[in-house]
Amino acid sequence: MSSHQHLTYEEFGRKFFEIAVTEERVGDAIAEIAGDEFAMGPMGQGPGGIAKVTAKVKVMQPHVTRQIGDLITFTIRIPLEIDMVIDLRIDRPRFVVFGDISLRATALAAEPLVLILDVEKPRPSDISIHVTSKSLRGEVLRILAGVDAEIRRFIAAHVAGEIDSPASQQAKIIDVADRLDAAWTGA
Repeated sequence: MSSHQHLTYEEFGRKFFEIAVTEERVGDAIAEIAGDEFAMGPMGQGPGGIAKVTAKVKVMQPHVTRQIGDLITFTIRIPLEIDMVIDLRIDRPRFVVFGDISLRATALAAEPLVLILDVEKPRPSDISIHVTSKSLRGEVLRILAGVDAEIRRFIAAHVAGEIDSPASQQAKIIDVADRLDAAWTGA
């Protein structure tokens, strides 16, 4: 008999999940899904779409908090830095935007021996932003053109598309049986 503390198969499975699905690993998977940066626009805003909004969005390292219960769930916050310009043809005010995306994910098990990170798609209400302008005219324009809501909608749609992309699907699924076979044979 070995000196190891024996576990039931059920206890082993639960411990395996708690050790395999860490905040760090989930953060790395989410960072792979979110990418580093993306561009928005030009989007027509305001009366007649006269204002053209463009933005460069920089995605920062996700902050992940794990909750262990019947299910292992994660609360994820992805900070954003956005450099935005509203082109009015006669003026091009610049804005500095800070914000974050709030996501939720659940670690799931599937047949035959697969670990899945199920990431919920964000809604515009899951996107928070703080916009600053260098001029009063830019601030008034931002409010009149409804730019904040459009930024939230665009970012939510972009992230939802990334979650559904083939590369993201691969990042969210770990075939444990394949990994065990590779480790066992030394491949």
